[in-house]
Amino acid sequence: MNKEDYVINKITSTYIGDDAAIIGDKLYSMDAFFEGVHFKREWMTLAQIARKAMLVNISDAIAMNAKPLYALVTLSLPKDITTDNIDEILVSLHKVASEYGCEIIGGDTIAGERLDFSITIISQSDKPLTRSGIKDGDMLAYTGVLGESKKGLESLMRGDSIDSKSRFYEPKLRGEFIEQAREYLNSGMDISDGLFCDTNKLLATQNFTMLMFEEVSDEVGTSGEEYEMLISFPPEHYDKVKGVAEQTSVPLTIFAKVVKSDGILFECKNHHF
Repeated sequence: MNKEDYVINKITSTYIGDDAAIIGDKLYSMDAFFEGVHFKREWMTLAQIARKAMLVNISDAIAMNAKPLYALVTLSLPKDITTDNIDEILVSLHKVASEYGCEIIGGDTIAGERLDFSITIISQSDKPLTRSGIKDGDMLAYTGVLGESKKGLESLMRGDSIDSKSRFYEPKLRGEFIEQAREYLNSGMDISDGLFCDTNKLLATQNFTMLMFEEVSDEVGTSGEEYEMLISFPPEHYDKVKGVAEQTSVPLTIFAKVVKSDGILFECKNHHF
């Protein structure tokens, strides 16, 4: 068992299990975005770093068909960060939050060895999309074109530059698609750990496996931090879901069918820790 799963299994709350905890019509989520783990400062401007830190947190709300309302932001600031740097970070955080109708209402600031972000999002939904809604016979699909985030990361690690619009810098969230398709979907989650790992997580909520319609390459399946959507829906809703994807200009790839037994899981290595 990897350490992330070990920690999760030690928390006994019934609210654990999705991208956010659902309490009433409110959803609570939090993600860390740490220097040396998720980014290097030489790879990105401070504005880009702050923007991605907020986007990956808002993604949890979007993935669950929720509207972000409020954000709490904790910053760890190293000694070489100036007040001008702080202004650049804060302007970017506020800009992204406002794009999604979200207000930063507080947080904390500490001195640290690295530039680290920890952001809590409070959102609201009348019909949240959860992982546990997955059903036997569902079709599995993902949005967008996967693989670019990993390619960007590999280029940066080689010392090369990448396009400013690369998905590694700028995740694309699918809020409009999820909102319009929600009534036809049984389950969903955003793709943060790669399609292979996240599909296994989705199937594991009900101890399902899958039958593959087509092979998924390693380049596609192991590309983390994509923040595209992984969804499941009953076959009778295929035309409806496909129609919403076309209306919202979202590429949709249907790659497997959910089964109870005699199926497979992806081979996956968790890339946390």
